[in-house]
Amino acid sequence: QVHLVESGGGSVQAGGSLRLSCAVSGYTYSTYCMGWFRQAPGKEREGVAAFDTDGSTRYGDSVKGRFTISQGNAKNIVYLQMNSLKPEDTAMYYCALRGRYCGDAYSAPDFGFWGQGTQVTVSS
Repeated sequence: QVHLVESGGGSVQAGGSLRLSCAVSGYTYSTYCMGWFRQAPGKEREGVAAFDTDGSTRYGDSVKGRFTISQGNAKNIVYLQMNSLKPEDTAMYYCALRGRYCGDAYSAPDFGFWGQGTQVTVSS
């Protein structure tokens, strides 16, 4: 059974940084796409970043240049480094896994496995 567990959320002032982690267990294939999504109250779930295990990455326009997705030395962990945080980054952040590469686009319905989410709150 596949499990994804996020950690690293919290409260930070604008301009600060946080690093989110997503630990994957129970998935034994080496080819997959890991995505980070976020959802603020009253808003739709938004794609933040995605990572294919061939090393390719992609980002939402609102986070380009500020967020970095990467795979840890332990291949079952994917990080989301968030710098220069803004109040509009406040949301519940979810990691998700898709059992194939994302390619140039990714959206929430493409992902079959999800974590429980971790809250990020950025104050002005």
